[in-house]
Amino acid sequence: MPYFRYVAKDQEGKTVTATLEAKNKTSVVDLLRKRTLIVISVDETKEKAAKAPRSGSVKTDDLVIFSRQLATMVDSGIPLVQALDVLAEQIEKPFFKGVVINLRDDIETGSSLSDALGHHAKIFSNLFVNMVRAGESSGMLDDILERVAEYLEKASALQRKVKSSLVYPALVVSMAIIITSLLILKVVPTFKGIFDSLGGELPKLTQVLINFSDFCRAYFLHMIIGIVAFLVIYKKVTSTPKGRLKRDKVLLRLPIFGLLLRKVAIARFSRTLATLVKSGVPILNSLEIVASTSGNKVIEMAVDQVRNNIREGENIAEPLARSGVFPPMVTRMIQVGEQTGELEKMLSKIADFYEEQVDVAVGSLTSLIEPLIIVFLGVVVGGIVAAMFLPIFKITQML
Repeated sequence: MPYFRYVAKDQEGKTVTATLEAKNKTSVVDLLRKRTLIVISVDETKEKAAKAPRSGSVKTDDLVIFSRQLATMVDSGIPLVQALDVLAEQIEKPFFKGVVINLRDDIETGSSLSDALGHHAKIFSNLFVNMVRAGESSGMLDDILERVAEYLEKASALQRKVKSSLVYPALVVSMAIIITSLLILKVVPTFKGIFDSLGGELPKLTQVLINFSDFCRAYFLHMIIGIVAFLVIYKKVTSTPKGRLKRDKVLLRLPIFGLLLRKVAIARFSRTLATLVKSGVPILNSLEIVASTSGNKVIEMAVDQVRNNIREGENIAEPLARSGVFPPMVTRMIQVGEQTGELEKMLSKIADFYEEQVDVAVGSLTSLIEPLIIVFLGVVVGGIVAAMFLPIFKITQML
């Protein structure tokens, strides 16, 4: 299709100049009028319209703001094309700005908002698209967009809590490994040279440490290659369904972290399903989305089995209980919700409860890990220092 360069005035009297791809001049004029622009001139040109960056990322906070602002404008009666036009002008990030412009262009050519969102699957999740589709069919697009924003906020908050609980331990353990490695690879060899010049028999602890230091220095490159090879193999294995299933089973069985991950998975499952059910998404579609967004292969398989059982005429609670993944309290509350017709309400209560449990678990985990890390540092670093100074104490006593 040819390109047309247009000059127009917006409602505030500002001059707008841009290039647009269209079938003919009439199509360009019609599109500009839909945007409530006053057309001054439209001329065919060989200059192509500026393209948005092809790659980039969009943060959850940006999607939340986008959803809320679009919901507000739709609720105010502003046409969808014009609302997206306004949002595109406000967005500063080039990639996301280009995405919103593409959404506007798709809608102008006759696509629905949900179909336009589906063209950007890496940005707008299956959950986002299906909820918008349900909002379009029910005439409640503004309410659905608000629910999407609330869901994204709560899901992001839950993710941040888990990550923040792991940042401190990971940072301290990393520093401990770095310090220990420097002591083993740099400091201990220096002391070894001093001990060799003095002669005599070294204490057993010191000799063991020196032997370990010699081994690490001799095979340092082999150890690095081994670690890299292990990580590559691990990534390759866990990229397969069987590998992910084995990994997730092991993670859920871990003494402390396993319980936390299980609570996070249940909270995410309940919140997602509650949001979809409340938005009017069919239950089978809802469970398919919940399975794909669970983040855990064990939960995903359990939910997929529930979908198959529902197709055969069963309810949700019984197959969930048979899976052995969900606690009895969860399955019984879901059963009560199905019987009373308040499934969404019960799922929201489950999500609230487990999100609070995650808060408590994160606090307990942090308070438990701190003394363990201190003990670890004391034993490892203190042991190395003691082993290095034992010969010096021995020499001092001899003198």
